Amino acid sequence: QVQLVESGGGLVQAGGSLRLSCAASGGIFRRYAIGWFRQVPGKEREFVATIGVSGFGRSFADAVKGRCTISRDNTKNTVYLQMNSLKPEDTAVYYCAADQEGGAGSNARGYEYWGQGTQVTVSS
Repeated sequence: QVQLVESGGGLVQAGGSLRLSCAASGGIFRRYAIGWFRQVPGKEREFVATIGVSGFGRSFADAVKGRCTISRDNTKNTVYLQMNSLKPEDTAVYYCAADQEGGAGSNARGYEYWGQGTQVTVSS
């Protein structure tokens, strides 16, 4: 079983950047695809980005495409989500999740393990 801890959230002005980190422990990290999701109160959890076990298989939601990159360092058991040109509508709690079976992609139900989330607030 893998445990995930997100960090790097905070308050930033519109147009700014943040790099979120997802640190894993307790499992064989390189065997998990990792996804990032976000959620605002009263709405469903929304897919942001995902990366495959070897760093391939990256995909992004249309809402962040061109503004975000995702990468992983399997030697550090960490996945990074770099977010640029942030907008107020990016404000949410951001969660990372691990998919051992593979193939979950943008489907939150396909991820077995979840972190506690990190708050991102973008001011206008």
